[in-house]
Amino acid sequence: MADTILKIENISKKYGKRLVLEDISFEVKEGEFISLLGPSGCGKTTILRLLIGIEKPNSGRIYKLGEEITDLAPKKRNIGIVFQNYSLFPNMNVYQNIAYALKSRKMSNEEIDKRVNDIIDVVDLSEHIYKKPRNLSGGQQQRVAIARTLVLNPDIILFDEPMSALDADIKVVLRNQLKDIQKKLNITMIYVTHDQEEAFALSDRIMVLNDSKIMQYDTPYNLYHNPSNEFVKKFVVNHLDLKVKSIEDNINDKKGA
Repeated sequence: MADTILKIENISKKYGKRLVLEDISFEVKEGEFISLLGPSGCGKTTILRLLIGIEKPNSGRIYKLGEEITDLAPKKRNIGIVFQNYSLFPNMNVYQNIAYALKSRKMSNEEIDKRVNDIIDVVDLSEHIYKKPRNLSGGQQQRVAIARTLVLNPDIILFDEPMSALDADIKVVLRNQLKDIQKKLNITMIYVTHDQEEAFALSDRIMVLNDSKIMQYDTPYNLYHNPSNEFVKKFVVNHLDLKVKSIEDNINDKKGA
C-alpha cells in the first residue's frame, strides 16, 4: 500500500472575517490523482495556495512525507504548480521554456539537455521542440507548462483549473494525456476543477467541498453510488445524470433527423 505523502490536520483559513476553510483534515497517498471539486468560492484554490506555501493557515498543520511544512518557504517544499494561464515566455521556444527553470540550479548543460529532452518525450512534444508558444495550440501550450513543472522533479504537482480555457474536444484529449503522464511517472497530482465530468475521468479520489468544509472525500464510484449528503447528491450525481441524459437525447435527436 502506498505511503501517505500529504497529511493536512485541522486547517482553517480566513480572509478578514470571511471563513474560507473550516477545520479540514485529509490525507493523500503517494502516486494518487486527487481532484478538489466544488462550486466557486468553496475553498479549492485556497487549499492549493496553502499546500504550495503562498498562504499560511490561521490554524492547523500540513505534513509532507511525515515532516511538517506549514511554515516552510515555497521553494523548499518541492511542490510544483500549473496554473490556468500558461505563463510561457513568448520569445522562447518549447525547449527554452522548459529548460529555463533548471538554469538557476547550477546543472551542467549536458544534464539540463537530458532532463529537458526526457520530459519533452513524456509530454509528447518532440516535434514541436523549436516552436514558439504563438505557434502552438492551447493544449500544446498547457503541456509545455506541465513539462516545465515536471522537469524540476517535484514530489507533488498542483493544478489550478488548467483546462478551463480550452475547447471541450481539446480538454478530453489533454486530460487523457495528463493521466498517461501521471501513470508513467507515478507522481502525485492534486487537481482543482469545478467540472464534475473532468474530476470523474481523472481521479483516484475526489474531495467535494462546499461552504468551507469537506462534504465527502471518496472514490468516484462511492461518490456516485453512495453520496454522503444532499449537497453531494445534487452537485455530483444529479449533474452527471443530466449530462448523460443530454448526450442520450442528442444521440436520439440525430437518429430521428
